[in-house]
Amino acid sequence: MSDRERDRPRMTKGERTRQRIIEAATELFSRSGYRAVSLRDIAAQAGLTHAGLLHHFPSKEAMLIHVLSRRDEVDAPLVLEPDLTPERLISNIIGIVERNVGTPGLVSLYVNLSAEATDPGHPAHTYFFHRYRILREHLVGAFSVLLADLPGSPSPETAAQQFLAVQDGLQIQWLLEPETVDMRAGAVAFLRYLGIDVVEEGPASEGA
Repeated sequence: MSDRERDRPRMTKGERTRQRIIEAATELFSRSGYRAVSLRDIAAQAGLTHAGLLHHFPSKEAMLIHVLSRRDEVDAPLVLEPDLTPERLISNIIGIVERNVGTPGLVSLYVNLSAEATDPGHPAHTYFFHRYRILREHLVGAFSVLLADLPGSPSPETAAQQFLAVQDGLQIQWLLEPETVDMRAGAVAFLRYLGIDVVEEGPASEGA
């Protein structure tokens, strides 16, 4: 056990149970989509009764937001930190793409839920609407600098939309053929097509 692990506060029984529920919900949502999974399904996956699950999460909607926000707690400083240089922002995003190769369940979850959430009535619609808007805003700022001296480049707004679309498309292809599709290489190739060299640095965050 490392010093960091020894210094980390031990989780209470309730916290461990909530974590088990979130892990169960993440697996089921990623496998079957949000709408097809019931609270009873999640309770069974987590080894709890339906009433026991409701003690921790009053609704499936509340659980979904916890599932989505768990990864955001790790990723947010890598993307939203105001002092990030454009180069570092792009490097961090490429590092996140590379890290995602090790979490196919979460990639599947985001792919499935983002498609479902195009429906305005979906409980994750607002989450994904704002997530994409915020990502575009930060990428527009970065591309405004990185593409400024490159003739023939698309507008920063178009480049941001395309970069996100490339990542989304690569995720789907990778889930279908993980042995064939290299998500990181595809994202880096797109940036180089724009004339942007990626600084070879991974995300500076534990768990990245």
